[in-house]
Amino acid sequence: MKKHCVTVHPEQDRLRRADQLAWKIAETAADPVPVEAAVCEMIINRVIDNAAVAMAAVNRRPAATARAQALAHPLKDGATVFGLPSQQRCCAEWAAWANGTAVRELDFHDTFLAADYSHPGDNIPPLIAVAQQCHCDGPQLVRAIATAYEIQVNLVRAICLHKHKIDHVAHLGPAVAAGLGTLLDLPIEVIYQSINQALHTTTSTRQSRKGEISSWKAFAPSHAGKLAIEAVDRAMRGEGAPAPIYEGEDSVIAWLLDGPDARYDVLLPEAGEPKRGILETYTKEHSSEYQSQALIDLAFAIGEEIETRTNGDWDKVARIVLRTSHHTHYVIGTGANDPQKFDPSASRETLDHSIMYILAVALQDRRWHHVDSYAPDRAKRGDTVRLWRTISTIEDPEWTARYHATDPNEKAFGGELMVTFADDSALSRSIAVANAHPLGARPFVRENYVAKFRALTDGVVDASEQDRFLNVVQGLTELKAEDLDGLNIQIPTDALVTNSAKGIF
Repeated sequence: MKKHCVTVHPEQDRLRRADQLAWKIAETAADPVPVEAAVCEMIINRVIDNAAVAMAAVNRRPAATARAQALAHPLKDGATVFGLPSQQRCCAEWAAWANGTAVRELDFHDTFLAADYSHPGDNIPPLIAVAQQCHCDGPQLVRAIATAYEIQVNLVRAICLHKHKIDHVAHLGPAVAAGLGTLLDLPIEVIYQSINQALHTTTSTRQSRKGEISSWKAFAPSHAGKLAIEAVDRAMRGEGAPAPIYEGEDSVIAWLLDGPDARYDVLLPEAGEPKRGILETYTKEHSSEYQSQALIDLAFAIGEEIETRTNGDWDKVARIVLRTSHHTHYVIGTGANDPQKFDPSASRETLDHSIMYILAVALQDRRWHHVDSYAPDRAKRGDTVRLWRTISTIEDPEWTARYHATDPNEKAFGGELMVTFADDSALSRSIAVANAHPLGARPFVRENYVAKFRALTDGVVDASEQDRFLNVVQGLTELKAEDLDGLNIQIPTDALVTNSAKGIF
């Protein structure tokens, strides 16, 4: 890996294109390095994972809304939309919008956490959509996904958006643009302009994940993917973009991030070096914010012990304190100073960003379900609400250090749970990583991804269609262009919810 120092440059100190981060990303995207077998294997896993969570969400309102909007933009030779017949196609950017929203809706696919955080699986829907519309084959798609993951992982590792209240999709737009550059074998100049445009148009504030968290959280990544597709299309037609988009004196770093004196060290592969970024990412076993994954596993492990000690009376728990990382404390913990994280009537999107709610339910139920655990009657249960309101979080510098560690063996996203009972007795347990994490008790491998797919699509997708999709996707590296529509999953038309509300389209 090569380290690139990224700093702000005034206009009078004109920064050569070759020295700009966007150009270096474009060079990485244009590098025709082969994809390693382990990376191919993980790409297939993540395509399966995305399909699983998308089909579990296919009839939820945001997915139905996005699908209705996509259907208003049909294109005979376009891209497929999850749930619909494969011959019913839409413009690629709208198919990406619909499929990306379905993937993101349940907050249940992969993650990468470092200086900032991300769901790099959000790159996959726009890349598949464009691959289908542009008649690319499986190997081209695999190379594109490897690029997109590589770029997003390295941006997330180096540049923190969260502390400046910028939403994490600002790293997704450039990653999608870079991946599309690889997919379509575009010149470096075109990829460079696409990356500049994609970053410029996908930078927004974090209010989407604060206060009243709405369904926009599901749409935000697909919006970034859609804008990236449009940016690439414009650049392919000869249009330019604001530059230097990262280093300019009135650009992103200078005004939205660390300011004129900022310095970021961004690692990118050397020419000819394989793109392995996807191997540093990890998926979710539970449908909730990633920082809660290990803590749900911990709650499962100690919930029965607490119930035994209280004889099933949860009111005998006086308080629970979670010592954890800065990020967990301030994003999903009490450090957010967000009363909605304690509101039994809060939206699902808000509840899955409340570690206090998640711990209360996981301790009591010792299971986590993508629907049942967020059901309004579950959230309003009296003893749950009382337990929930005894829970608080505090930042522990050691957990913060482990969260930001560069050594994978030290990096951790867990915490220590300290329970105090009404009789002043106490217990304390800790966990570093989720069971499904590569270093966890039960790391996810192909059979786990397949099992997750079957569990989430059971009752939604016919068994024969499940089998067909799994057969196709596991041969992704050999697929011809005409076979790429096999990555779609169809369900009976009468089983698909339609959002019939009138809009503009």
